[in-house]
Amino acid sequence: MLIPRLLWLVPALLLTLALVLLVASEYATARASRRTKDVAYVAATAPDFDAARHRLDVYAPRTTSSTLRPVVVFIHGGSWNSGSKNLYSFVGRRLAKQGVVAVVINYRLSPGVRVPDMAADCARAVDWTARHIADYGGDPNRLFTMGHSAGAGLAALLAVKDELFAGLGRSTNPVKGAILDDPAGLDMFDYLTKLEYPNDEQYLIPFGKDPAVWRAVSPMYHVRAGNPPMLLFVGGETYPSITSSSRRFHERLQALGIRHEYTTLPGKKHVGMVTQLYWKNNVIYQSLLRFVGVKP
Repeated sequence: MLIPRLLWLVPALLLTLALVLLVASEYATARASRRTKDVAYVAATAPDFDAARHRLDVYAPRTTSSTLRPVVVFIHGGSWNSGSKNLYSFVGRRLAKQGVVAVVINYRLSPGVRVPDMAADCARAVDWTARHIADYGGDPNRLFTMGHSAGAGLAALLAVKDELFAGLGRSTNPVKGAILDDPAGLDMFDYLTKLEYPNDEQYLIPFGKDPAVWRAVSPMYHVRAGNPPMLLFVGGETYPSITSSSRRFHERLQALGIRHEYTTLPGKKHVGMVTQLYWKNNVIYQSLLRFVGVKP
């Protein structure tokens, strides 16, 4: 019969419809923002300049504003050895559509460099942003870091370790707050000392074998009274190491009276914690907009 023969077309038609709607949604989102792509944040004459990794993209709202807008610098994850800003344009687009100037960055990765150099790269990207973002409608005095996984650990480190910016000639840390999405690396000193999970030795490549370095790049040991506020989101079904270190980080912030919010999202796994950022109305964006001062 003709009808049974045509039934196989239904899934294909539904998939096609879904793809059309997805593309249409992405186009509508993209139209609301202006992207400036592949801006170098390190001088090409610097001895360590990396033409691919020392780059960032700026996403600014197309709508005009009588005042400068808050700025979020997004740092991608990827176990310190992978990832690219090009995979996270959806974050930049959605932030811009909601009134934030977003900066999505690359940084050098392992095995080419180790985590201290990655942190230095991220600090240089933030320093570039603080110096230039007003040209894109962003307020350098309302600059926040954000990241997922390894990127969230780096975002936290930038917020609490002023020495990263002192080395760039800054007397004060320009980071006014941090948004941490399922952060990894908050306490690598504890993690690498214990090596209690399968395949933990792989992280000795990006972090090296010196416990002093593990401690130096762990935000847990740089938190002090007076640090900027933070939002901390943890997946209810994420990795146990992230759950435990995030809880201890929350307790450390709490003990020092640092303003922050700690939120567990039930049912969310590690990857799902970042893919949910595709939807602009998710709980992370809702909290972020309040946090950075975007008026509804």
